[in-house]
Amino acid sequence: MNARKTRLSAALISLILASFSVKADLVVLQYHHISESTPPSTTTSESLFKAQLDMISEMGLAVVDLHDATSNLFSETPSTDQRIAITFDDAYESVYSTGVDILHERGLPYTIFVDTAAVGNHGYMTWAQLKEVAAKDGVTIANHSAGHGHLARKPGESEADWKKRITLSLDTAQAELEQKLGAAPPLFAYPYGEFDEALEAEVAKRGWYGFGQHSGATGPLSGKTRLPRFPMANTYGQLNGLKDKLNSKAFPINTNNLPDGIMEANPPTLTLPLADEIQPARLTCFASGMGRIDFKVAENHIAIKAPKPFNSRRFRYNCTHPAKEGGFYWLSQQWLDLSKPED
Repeated sequence: MNARKTRLSAALISLILASFSVKADLVVLQYHHISESTPPSTTTSESLFKAQLDMISEMGLAVVDLHDATSNLFSETPSTDQRIAITFDDAYESVYSTGVDILHERGLPYTIFVDTAAVGNHGYMTWAQLKEVAAKDGVTIANHSAGHGHLARKPGESEADWKKRITLSLDTAQAELEQKLGAAPPLFAYPYGEFDEALEAEVAKRGWYGFGQHSGATGPLSGKTRLPRFPMANTYGQLNGLKDKLNSKAFPINTNNLPDGIMEANPPTLTLPLADEIQPARLTCFASGMGRIDFKVAENHIAIKAPKPFNSRRFRYNCTHPAKEGGFYWLSQQWLDLSKPED
């Protein structure tokens, strides 16, 4: 990027900061199964699902169309209202048999991200079911790849082989959605929430918004190809912590400048720029499986590092800070250790 473009980008970011107070106004919820009998790590019980929706209603929060709301965030006049979007990954049969009726009884919009290679397999929705649901008001069917592969470039994989592999996965799924359902919106959910900078560039080149599986709210400074979602399975979606998540705000920094999460050292260091809204004494950070962790404050940044290495393929640093308009600024940085086995 040349110097003039850099100055313009900096000026635009400053204008956004001044105009919108960096208030997050979109919280995207991520579901897989709505069931009592599917895998615990990805299952939300029917009773908890209904209770979550009740809380959203009691808080007076609008449930909105994902594509419209995301596009609005990056427009010249983003909404300042706190809003919620509901998403499902993988198009499991339990979404059709249980979740759909609950949502339509309440008149709520939602998005289903589909692994097109899995459609019609045991436990997944069929194309007939997807077509039926897609015809309902407020429903969006979007791309979750063809085959649900790990799409970040693998160690030792040539750039040409990687490019061929991800092009087939991304574009086959988009074309099949268009062919089978008549529409393929510019939305993409990364399988396993895994991405690297090169994959983000491919998503951006196609004009798509990219959604991960790291938690947090979305605001005008969020990266368009690394948008967060709050997992809502039984383990993470309990009501005692849900209100803070629903009312969370995007961290007041440009998340495009954060690392893509491909780990170079274990444990990794996350460097956050100091912002006027952030007081280090009020910042709290956690690491997956380690609880609260310390950080160091320098003249112009905060350095966050876990006290010991991680053993898992994916893990996160989560940081929160009280927001001046109420609620919490919420930031989640996912890390990916490519040396660890794939799921």
